Amino acid sequence: MKLIIRVVTALVLTVVLLAGLVLLLPGEKIARLAADQLETQTGRKLAFGGKVRFTFWPTLGVKADAVTLSNADWAGPEPMLQAERLTIGVSAAELIQGDVRVTEVSAILPHLNLATNAEGVGNWVMGGSGAAAGGSGTASGGALPLRIEAVELTGASLRYAAHGEAPVEMKNIDLSLLWPDPAGTVNAKATLRPAGEPVEVDAEIGTFAAFLAGEVSSVGATITAPGGKGRFDGHAGINGEASGRLTFGAEDALKTGVALGVFLPDALAQKAVFGTDVTYTADGRLSMRDLALELGANRLTGAADVEFRDRPNITAQLRGGALDFTAFAGSAGGAGSGTSGSSGWPEDVIDASALGLTDAVVDLTFDSLRTGGVNLGASKLNLTVERSRAVLKFLPAAMFGGQVQGQLVANNRNGLSVAGKMTFTGIRLERALGETAGYDRLNGEALGELEFLGSGNSVAAIMRSLSGKGWLEAGKGFFTGFDLEQLMRSGGNGGSTVFDQLTASYTIEGGNLRNEDLLVLLKGFRAEGKGRIGLGARDIDYLFTPQLVRAGRDQVLTIPVRIRGSWDNPDIRPDFSQALQPKIEEIEQEAKDRVRQKLAEELDLETEIAPEQDLNDVLKQRIEQEARDQLLRLLGGD
Repeated sequence: MKLIIRVVTALVLTVVLLAGLVLLLPGEKIARLAADQLETQTGRKLAFGGKVRFTFWPTLGVKADAVTLSNADWAGPEPMLQAERLTIGVSAAELIQGDVRVTEVSAILPHLNLATNAEGVGNWVMGGSGAAAGGSGTASGGALPLRIEAVELTGASLRYAAHGEAPVEMKNIDLSLLWPDPAGTVNAKATLRPAGEPVEVDAEIGTFAAFLAGEVSSVGATITAPGGKGRFDGHAGINGEASGRLTFGAEDALKTGVALGVFLPDALAQKAVFGTDVTYTADGRLSMRDLALELGANRLTGAADVEFRDRPNITAQLRGGALDFTAFAGSAGGAGSGTSGSSGWPEDVIDASALGLTDAVVDLTFDSLRTGGVNLGASKLNLTVERSRAVLKFLPAAMFGGQVQGQLVANNRNGLSVAGKMTFTGIRLERALGETAGYDRLNGEALGELEFLGSGNSVAAIMRSLSGKGWLEAGKGFFTGFDLEQLMRSGGNGGSTVFDQLTASYTIEGGNLRNEDLLVLLKGFRAEGKGRIGLGARDIDYLFTPQLVRAGRDQVLTIPVRIRGSWDNPDIRPDFSQALQPKIEEIEQEAKDRVRQKLAEELDLETEIAPEQDLNDVLKQRIEQEARDQLLRLLGGD
């Protein structure tokens, strides 16, 4: 809106100025004299590269070719305006009576080079009094009073450079302006083509003369683009300040954005409605209050402030109902898609450059949120973006059937890295593991902590680099894919294992989660576990050690269960070698004990042979003792 107002205003000012000058030129000699007077009064040079002549048909007036108007000293050497041909029509009846009423000003292929300085003054503002200042007046030397009623520009091009901002260039602009009352309202229609497609602007500016003089005036404008339409009603000044109500509606927001030259994600190819009370100040601050946005079935309300600088700064407080952003996740590609296939993490390069487009602090509350990956219930989130680093805080978030508190971080300052530190309670393990890691064989309600860090330019690289730690505790739940009791009795596979309690702690290094202290309490027995879960490789190598316990009796059987292979199709079977080893060791120990006992009896030892004693040493000592005794008897001793 700011740019459109300035463009229309600058076009009108320039054409009005030239109209007043050219009307006073009956021939080339007078044209040169008028150009000298203009330079004396304003410092601007008006040059005519072609003839200046009167016309009688089809328009009574003056026609000038190859017209140029020099720029302000501070705006550079390029002319402020160039036009292949400028035609000015007047009313014959008023001209006969000594009054000049301009009925038409038209320019063919004009080019405007517009700019503002540090004080916000445009290069179209000139010194002296005349037509350009107010649209009416009296030229020096007894010149006829001038009024202008209509302006028509065809095929215009524009370069607009606001101070400290990148220049904006547009081509193929058409403008039609009606100003019948110098003290009244201007009606302007313009066709802009910022990206090729026509964008129509239909505007009304009240007390236009005062507006050109720098006063705030009432403004109403309708912008019609392919797929959508917007409306502004309020007040604005020539320096770009504006306040009022801004509304917008589109059946296809993506199509409208493309026509306006704005990059938007493909997911915005849907109906959008927007409305807000807006205030824009000359120093680049935009305030939006009573904001309402509808995008498809989603609705957000709240307020926002934007400070335009090298990197825009956004502050917003938004409230939503049931939000569904699965279309955005689908357009970006899900975690399970990519060049690596369904059995691995995506290898596609992640473009995180959007983190550097703006700084922001956004508070968002909602009743529910579907993202295409993780789904949230009623939650409060805070998103802070600063210099390519985003921090998403859960305050808390309803997630995986429970609540999560903590934060997630995405940092793209020196390559992409992600991190998180969270505590959770009441979450469903099958949902948490299924939605984040694609593993849904463990079911139950859990609490715990998780801390992790990863880096890389793809999901696969990040998962392979993960490090961190955590712990969890779960109440009643079950494993799917194997029945521990059946495995222990018959070695069969399949089924489920129901447990009463599960506890574990873990560390993560190099994309591998390692656990050494899993404890699962089941009806009639318990199971311990340890092993590795490959978060990066999506595989597992884990050993369960169930211990069958019967009331009033000691442990009678232990058959470890080995889980090995990919997440998609792991091999689950009992490890009989590990199961028999304790029994073999027990039998071996019993045999050794019986040998020691028998040997003690044969050797007539007063004490039993200790388990730590070597039998060879015992025999050697007994032989030596018997030899001494026999020798003493031979020598006549006792």
